Amino acid sequence: MSQSAGSSFPYRRIVDDLRTEILSGRLEAGEQLPSENDLAHRYKTSRPTVRRAIAVLRSDGLVVTEQGRGAFVRRKPHVRFRLEGTNYRRHRSAGQPGFNAQAAEQGQTASQQLLEVTSVPADAEIALRLDLDPGELVVVRRRLFIVDDQPIALCNSFYPAAIAAGTAISEMRLIKGGAHAVIEDPEGPIKRSIARSVDELVARMPTAAEIAALTLPPGEPVVRVVRTIFDATDEPVEVQETIAAADRHEFRYEVAMR
Repeated sequence: MSQSAGSSFPYRRIVDDLRTEILSGRLEAGEQLPSENDLAHRYKTSRPTVRRAIAVLRSDGLVVTEQGRGAFVRRKPHVRFRLEGTNYRRHRSAGQPGFNAQAAEQGQTASQQLLEVTSVPADAEIALRLDLDPGELVVVRRRLFIVDDQPIALCNSFYPAAIAAGTAISEMRLIKGGAHAVIEDPEGPIKRSIARSVDELVARMPTAAEIAALTLPPGEPVVRVVRTIFDATDEPVEVQETIAAADRHEFRYEVAMR
């Protein structure tokens, strides 16, 4: 008669039970797990077995350990992003980038780290979305989005060089109100009005570079969001490629059907 996984590997029962408690919310974010002694007594096993179980939960990104204090359920910034025209216009009127504004409305502190601004030849995908020929120059702004001191997403924004070159969009600095403030400035060089966007979402496993940039635990997927933004004449003016940590986001889209 074969033994169950729990009896063959006692640490697995501890892992499974604690994972269930964490994912169900019975153990809340920031809450301390029972001590090694308590868990060893509860499961009638040894402290090394308990440590092995905690190590598995830590590698899964569910707990963090602090020297001399114990193990705690990992806190995860969870940002709810809503794509609504009223939201967009409200944030634009206030001169706020949508990412920062939505995080602030949820009581979180958001920031953007500008990684690079450069001009590159458009690859086939970006060229198609921006209605350009492959190889035409685009300005790309690469950013890291951070919430409560934790990186949650990488975002690359591509603009046709024909409209963005020589503007603040092509400069290595953050822009008050975001790039759309430049695009829509009636006194500025572009003078376009943002009218609509189309989003495409695909979940996949991250690359090594994405794991490092977003401090992802093993096995954690990402969501690739490609947003094409159009002006009032239905001409594409921007493509945003966002790589979002799947466990730190919730997306909501509202579409007016008329």
